[in-house]
Amino acid sequence: MKIVYPGSLGATVDAINEALFYSRPMGVREKRAAVKWLAERVNEKGSYAGMPAPTAKDFSQGAKVFTGEEPKSRASLAHILGEEACRAMILLGGDRGSTQEVMARATAGMLERLKQTKWLGMYCCGTCSCGLWRHLAAGGLDRAEERLKAGVKILKAHRDGTGKWRRFPFNYTLLALTEMKVHRAVDEMRYAAVVCEKMLARRSEGNNKYTKRRRAVMERVLSMI
Repeated sequence: MKIVYPGSLGATVDAINEALFYSRPMGVREKRAAVKWLAERVNEKGSYAGMPAPTAKDFSQGAKVFTGEEPKSRASLAHILGEEACRAMILLGGDRGSTQEVMARATAGMLERLKQTKWLGMYCCGTCSCGLWRHLAAGGLDRAEERLKAGVKILKAHRDGTGKWRRFPFNYTLLALTEMKVHRAVDEMRYAAVVCEKMLARRSEGNNKYTKRRRAVMERVLSMI
């Protein structure tokens, strides 16, 4: 199974996320190689707040999050891929041993940015917030439980009454919620359950990897409530 795509941070993070989501085994060498490559992207040109930087290909061709949503700007792309890359490093064991110092450097800038925002549980837009939540849920940055609780409270305030939320992308938000071990995250999944059930009852529109992932995320949500 190929994990590292030297020409693209987006493709590398996507491959790691797929393996983690579906619990596909990765060898020790694969994990180490992935962490090493991600660590080499820390604070490179185009980096957001010092996190692993997208490549020129990512900026020119764009990238998608695990559930298929696309960041709307260059800054958003760099931020979300940076958060996702840091999360991947943590989950692959990169926050220990020789890469511990690199991880500290990778998140120092983002921690400084978080100090400057007025919203404890939100950052920039809904999509960027979901990237932040996934990083926090993996144990990254600081004050994770406090920030995630505040994030869920903000998310609830953005309910639109139909089972979705204003400003927050439905599928990527669901994915983040399934990873939060905080009070009220399940309430938001219950709120979205009616939409999940309707979508899963329909015939699949297309059979690409993003369609499959979205269905898998919705199935996971229904299994958790």
